[in-house]
Amino acid sequence: MRRIALLIICIFLVGHVVAHVTLPNFFSDNMVLQQQTECHLWGWTDKGKTVSITTSWDQKTYTAKADQAGRFELKVQTPEAGGPYNITFNDGSICSLENILIGEVWICSGQSNMEMQMKGFKQQPVEGTTEELLRCKDSQLRLFTVKRHASLTPVQDVTGHWNEAIAASVRDFSATAYYFGRALRQTLGVPVGLIATSWGGSACEAWMKADWLKAFPKVNQHVTEADVKKLQQRCPTALYNGQLKPLVGYTMRGAIWYQGEDNIPRYDYYAPLMARMVEGWRAEWQQGDFPFYYCQIAPYDYSLIQWKDSQYLREQQMKAEEMIPNARMAVLMDAGLEYGIHPRKKRQAGERLALLALANTYDVKGLPEFAKYKEVEFKNDTCVISFDRSKEWVYFEHGTTSNNFEVAGSDKVFYPASKVWVSRNRVYVKCDDVKQPAAVRYAFKDWTEGDLMHDGLPVSSFRTDNWDSQPPTPSKGKGDYNNPQ
Repeated sequence: MRRIALLIICIFLVGHVVAHVTLPNFFSDNMVLQQQTECHLWGWTDKGKTVSITTSWDQKTYTAKADQAGRFELKVQTPEAGGPYNITFNDGSICSLENILIGEVWICSGQSNMEMQMKGFKQQPVEGTTEELLRCKDSQLRLFTVKRHASLTPVQDVTGHWNEAIAASVRDFSATAYYFGRALRQTLGVPVGLIATSWGGSACEAWMKADWLKAFPKVNQHVTEADVKKLQQRCPTALYNGQLKPLVGYTMRGAIWYQGEDNIPRYDYYAPLMARMVEGWRAEWQQGDFPFYYCQIAPYDYSLIQWKDSQYLREQQMKAEEMIPNARMAVLMDAGLEYGIHPRKKRQAGERLALLALANTYDVKGLPEFAKYKEVEFKNDTCVISFDRSKEWVYFEHGTTSNNFEVAGSDKVFYPASKVWVSRNRVYVKCDDVKQPAAVRYAFKDWTEGDLMHDGLPVSSFRTDNWDSQPPTPSKGKGDYNNPQ
């Protein structure tokens, strides 16, 4: 009898050895799915096994069969924004995801000024955090932070989990991304999901596949495990492999980006580099030319870390706007910090990114826009500068003139402007030391407080010449200035 009982138990156990469906960490309770689209889902189970997926918003059941590696994938139709809902996965064992919202999903990436949490870095606060934590609770705003991970090869998953916006979760979330999401929530009135994947000090090259970097001979084309261990977030491809590739395919509306400081010593090819990165992301996601909005780096005294000439990187970022379809740049010329590379004014960064998204992706009317330098005309001793996107006319923030303009003649020697004034959407500049001007520059230096404005928003620094095209010398031995612990 004992032998028969053991046999029955063994048969029972064998009959119930069923692998549970395994999902990436970002498919979990509290997540947000993109509304009104075919939303991509995937996971793993036993090879060849069929998985049924039921969505509670329409009670529809889909099926998918796992391939030889055990991976299954499918697309489910999502409704208009709403929830909470649940999704059930069944491969013989049931896995159910609860408290799911349908709304707007954005990927938020970059280096430390995107990573910088609402609580700030040590001795580097974010302006307004205390007040914001008192009123940040919002069950319709969901936050997911990807844990730092550099890898030589692409990984399948990331570490992180979804949280509703409450003081504890907002405090540890990207400040720029939070303010972006909060503005979308308030204006659109729908659930918003933010996936933050960033790392302080990271290079643009780290967020790109090796194939995309072949067009840039200055970039290391043969990355090794030793390179990843030594350089981590600065190693080409390492963050694409470790923090972005696992997310590719998560159906979303678009991406926001705040990066560039680490690329200042290599500014001379940053615009085409970033354009190639965006092109690559879009090809991988297979969602067409999804919106891509990014911050221009803010002014800072880079001599403090033995660097210089960040204005050339800002210029490259301005050029990238013309090179990347469906992309726009948020200007932060009035939101820098002379002695800190991590500006405190993250609300301005996030909300200006939101302005771009609301106006250009969601077609919200009545919002201001960033004017942009167009051209200069030299009339005798006067430089006449005109602007695009300036229907409300430009002006100076602190009066009727500015100290941020310089003028040079054909000798390429720049002198401070003697007289600067505005009429309609043009700026007029004269310099007593330059009787025949050949070039004019505005705020074209590392640190400055931008004061040229349009409709409440700053205008980017600019120059009318193309002199001084040699890149600055990289610093050595300064450590990870953009990666505070």
